[in-house]
Amino acid sequence: MKEFFNVADVSHVMEYANRFPPVATERVSLSESYGRILAETITADLDLPGFSRSIVDGYAVRAASTFGASESNPAFLNVTGDVAMGEIPGMTVHSGETVRIPTGAMLPEGADAVVMIEHTEALDTTTIEVYRSVAPGQYVIEKGEDFSFGETILEEGRPIRFQEAGLLAAFGRTDVRVFKKPIVGIISTGDEIVPVDHIPDTGQIRDINSTTLFGQVQTAGGIAEPYGIVEDTYEALFEVCRRATAASDMVLVSGGSSVGARDFTMEALGHLPDAEILVHGLSLRPGKPTILARVGNKIVWGLPGHVVSAMIVFMAVVEPFLKRIGGVRRWEEAGLRFTARISRNVASAQGRIDFVRVKLRHGDGVPWADPLLAKSGLIHTMIKADGLVAIGMNDEGLDEGDLVEVIPL
Repeated sequence: MKEFFNVADVSHVMEYANRFPPVATERVSLSESYGRILAETITADLDLPGFSRSIVDGYAVRAASTFGASESNPAFLNVTGDVAMGEIPGMTVHSGETVRIPTGAMLPEGADAVVMIEHTEALDTTTIEVYRSVAPGQYVIEKGEDFSFGETILEEGRPIRFQEAGLLAAFGRTDVRVFKKPIVGIISTGDEIVPVDHIPDTGQIRDINSTTLFGQVQTAGGIAEPYGIVEDTYEALFEVCRRATAASDMVLVSGGSSVGARDFTMEALGHLPDAEILVHGLSLRPGKPTILARVGNKIVWGLPGHVVSAMIVFMAVVEPFLKRIGGVRRWEEAGLRFTARISRNVASAQGRIDFVRVKLRHGDGVPWADPLLAKSGLIHTMIKADGLVAIGMNDEGLDEGDLVEVIPL
């Protein structure tokens, strides 16, 4: 006889994430590091920049030589030379003197600021008028102002974007240690499921979940490995789960997680070596019939068969686990979110988190979130939606005009 759900709240489920170790690491070239997760903490082995330099075209000066300068009372400075790009200046700037300097060139000895060329006028080849005063450090990047020697520049667990890659290049790094991409096995179950290239008979449906979960895994930084469709027998499901857990870091089984006479997911997972069912039932709508299991040090999810439910469960709980084992240190933080006003009342039952699909529009100078109210299994709601709004498990719903946080899709 099947056991009924012992529903767990989402915050409790998330606590299990720290029980699973991150994947192994590897060293890749800098050009291959984009989108990967840094597996080492990197410190500056030199000052960046390594010298004080100008950030404008103009004249390197001692700031004190320009104090009080204005259009009606300009400062007169003697031009004693030029600074060339890529060279160490061979002169010293004294009080009342200046040298021409291009953007990016090294500041000469004695200078502590730069006057923009737009704020000067040349009287002859050796004298300029300065119409604005500058403060020490103005229009100058000081040596080590970006990063100083010995400072931590990037911490382990940080995603490498083009910004981080550029910083690594600035420090001469041609390769970097990163976490391997977690391998995620994807299994679809159900005698009613047929491959995408088949024409379904009456009572059959195409395997949508393998495609949507494949995309979600790849987008979240994993490597998706489909295991196809498994028939509704204990033996078949046990065998494919055994193979998938042996070869993957995480396994997703869609379908077969609800309470039903033909659902073998719980039984198959429970009989795998060193297996433990951690969660059977999630306080989430859609997504209540969700299983979380541990098989050795591998994560196995039993996801709802309904495609929308499976997608939302992935976003709500699976993706944070995937990022955690993928090495992301601050995996628990939400991604980019923004606020909007809900455009109508939305009811919700306490004791679960409700995810409402919304379409965004602008009105009265603020974004409005229009709920797309429909049955949870309809995929068109996810196509039309711009984002999701979560109604907390202790809330009875939302009132028209309430400020809500929107999770972009």
